[in-house]
Amino acid sequence: MIAAQTSIAVTGSTGRLGGRVARRLSQLVVKQCLVVRDAARAPDLPGCLITTAEYGDGAAVRTALSGAHTVFMVSAAETPDRVQQHITFIDAAVAAGAQRIVYVSFFGASPTATFTLARDHWATEEHLRSAGVAYTILRDNIYADFAPYFIGTDGNIRGPAGNGRAAVVAQADIAEVAVAVLTGDGAYDGRTLNLTGPAALTMHEIASVLSDQLGRTVGYVPETIEEAYASRAVYGAPDWQVDAWVSTYTAIAEGELAKISEDIAEVTGHPATSLQQVLAAGENAR
Repeated sequence: MIAAQTSIAVTGSTGRLGGRVARRLSQLVVKQCLVVRDAARAPDLPGCLITTAEYGDGAAVRTALSGAHTVFMVSAAETPDRVQQHITFIDAAVAAGAQRIVYVSFFGASPTATFTLARDHWATEEHLRSAGVAYTILRDNIYADFAPYFIGTDGNIRGPAGNGRAAVVAQADIAEVAVAVLTGDGAYDGRTLNLTGPAALTMHEIASVLSDQLGRTVGYVPETIEEAYASRAVYGAPDWQVDAWVSTYTAIAEGELAKISEDIAEVTGHPATSLQQVLAAGENAR
């Protein structure tokens, strides 16, 4: 159980974004508890308490969050019941006495979003807004850090994104915003912050940046929707997962990820980090 004086509970610390947030809070000597599924995988940070809970286990979540004033909620792993897991977690957090929840959502979340998982984020946001707790929603664009993973086995990016654009965002910037919100004493309560990079890039432009940074030619090969489904069928993933993969690209084609926001600059005091800067920094990004 978390000690009564612990102020912030951080989920997702075994992942890249949650881990960044936990490390930044540790550097600031902020009392925190890391809520993980597997305690053996939790980062070893000075003064951090570790507790375990699955999002869908309300009783375990209530115990894990006891004494936490503010909760950083990274979305659960992608599964068909993710929204229900989120609802269970939010309700348990409120029952445990949490006063504020900071939720990591997705840019353009809406009930009609082209990207299928953005609809799940919208449903979670709606529940959070009605949960009777202070909240801040961080709507992240596609992670710039993941751009190298767009590249397929043939050395090219393939997908039905057409000439659409995405304002890909650095995870380091998201983490910096998250820490500012978590430690901001309610300054961002009720806000939905749209976190984007400084430029909206086509897949051709992303491929060009990757080529420059990796020192090899990376191309973008547009696919039709039918070709996209066929090329991903080899992975044997369930239909809902393939729908999510393909709709990431069709959301770009529809222009739903192209808007550039200044929210990162507003919160952090510096411009958003470019894709070039993210790739040049690599794993050592600030």
